[in-house]
Amino acid sequence: MSASTHGAEVTEMPSVIRPYGDQTGDGMVQVSFTLPMPNGKRAEGAALQLASKMGIEPALVVHAKAIGDGFTFFVVYGPVKHLVEPGLVEVVEREFPLLSGKEINTAIKRHLRRKLVVVGACIGTDAHTVGIDAILNIKGFAGEKGLEYHREIKVVNLGAQVLIPDLVERARAEKADAVLVSQVVTQRDAHIHNTTAMSAAFREAFPAGKVPHLVVGGPRFEEGSAGALGVDRIFGRGTTPGEVASYLVHALVAPRAAAGQSKGA
Repeated sequence: MSASTHGAEVTEMPSVIRPYGDQTGDGMVQVSFTLPMPNGKRAEGAALQLASKMGIEPALVVHAKAIGDGFTFFVVYGPVKHLVEPGLVEVVEREFPLLSGKEINTAIKRHLRRKLVVVGACIGTDAHTVGIDAILNIKGFAGEKGLEYHREIKVVNLGAQVLIPDLVERARAEKADAVLVSQVVTQRDAHIHNTTAMSAAFREAFPAGKVPHLVVGGPRFEEGSAGALGVDRIFGRGTTPGEVASYLVHALVAPRAAAGQSKGA
């Protein structure tokens, strides 16, 4: 059976599925991990023991390599008995339309009547600017121009390893409408700690209702955790500049447009 959605053919998902390896329903999975043991037979036995406790049985070590002194990296392959129920999976659906560059500029100019100011940075010790640059820089990402490309958006890219007080101060000086923060370093939940500290600093420095729109992005953030982290929006891996620009219009410009229409009614 199939259903048609917006002209696209969509295959109906079974209520229960299993992982696919060599043939349908065989339950085969491949996992990788590191054990603090020197490479050898005992380490491989430990890897198989771990795989068994994870429900992978019988498991096969398909790759083992020493990495440093006393550590071994493993890739293990084998079947699992677990079933997956796709109908119970919860996802965060995009609640705003994707706009063209022209639509973004027109909406900002018509309803904001000034440039939308965005300040971006990597905070803490994070020196990975690839993500923030992909969204902000004019060259963009995945064939889409970055926010700098839009004439109605003023972008201030502070780069890497920006201290939170400096970010707050620059956002205040620029009268930022939105602050975009990228976090790639995730060891010991550094992205979580940095984000909550950043959010708290902004809410302490700005009056209620005057805090810039706080947006964070990175590969390890959970999409539904924005409220718990004290930010307005989280973007995960694969996010494009067009998505971010469209969201900023949805969050910061569209409400003004709606308010203007209600007054004119």
